[in-house]
Amino acid sequence: MRAVWRGTVSIGLVSIAVRVLAATQDHDFRFHHVHRADAGRIRYRRECEACGEEIDFADVARGYELPDGRLVLLGKDDFESLPSVTDRAIRVVHFVPAGDLHPIFFQRSYYLEPEDNAVQPYVLLRLAMERTQRAAIVKIAMRRREVLAALHTRGDMMMLHTMLWPDEVRPADFPFQQREVTVRPQELTAATALVTSMSAPFRPEEFTDDYQQALAQMIDAKADDAQPPPIPPQRAGDTTMDLLEALRLSVERARLDEY
Repeated sequence: MRAVWRGTVSIGLVSIAVRVLAATQDHDFRFHHVHRADAGRIRYRRECEACGEEIDFADVARGYELPDGRLVLLGKDDFESLPSVTDRAIRVVHFVPAGDLHPIFFQRSYYLEPEDNAVQPYVLLRLAMERTQRAAIVKIAMRRREVLAALHTRGDMMMLHTMLWPDEVRPADFPFQQREVTVRPQELTAATALVTSMSAPFRPEEFTDDYQQALAQMIDAKADDAQPPPIPPQRAGDTTMDLLEALRLSVERARLDEY
């Protein structure tokens, strides 16, 4: 497993060198849009809707649309002038009760693996967090931006969960919350009994994605009839990358013809 990056967990004057590794992976299948008649890949061009011309990437800027429809244009220099964080420190702000962190804030999860010379302080911090049942609220630099995150323990590992900023979580404001609801004791007793009767330990290995398994079986069943991708014709004005793509497809077709 390749590290996303290397850095340190900084707690005051204490630093623990760690490697950050992705803890999750997407098992969805990736599909290309192709022409049904000949399986040619559908390409999308950067075409300006104002002048109708195809635009080189160097001429592309970013535009933010204001409520009245006007566009604020921002270029590369504008973004480079913004304050950015580039160090590799995971700075602990403070420790909070682990149960106080609602899952709505979590985005992506990463494993923290200690460097060889940091195993002892890594284990010490993990044990202290387990004993106090605390999670650490931290700030970390990712893609030149400051990101809010949390450190949790999981078994023998510590994990980093990137989080949404508080203003990115919408408040739950729904009409039913203002209604007065009467719950009779016998109803609550029956509901509690139902929950209790269906309670069990959470064992992740018991759950499977039936849709993805069925899709994988379908793809396997159709694999024998799969055709090599067509070689796109070279047209006037095509770039070098188009030629390289055609060469790549030619190599793939030659390899397939060997079997």
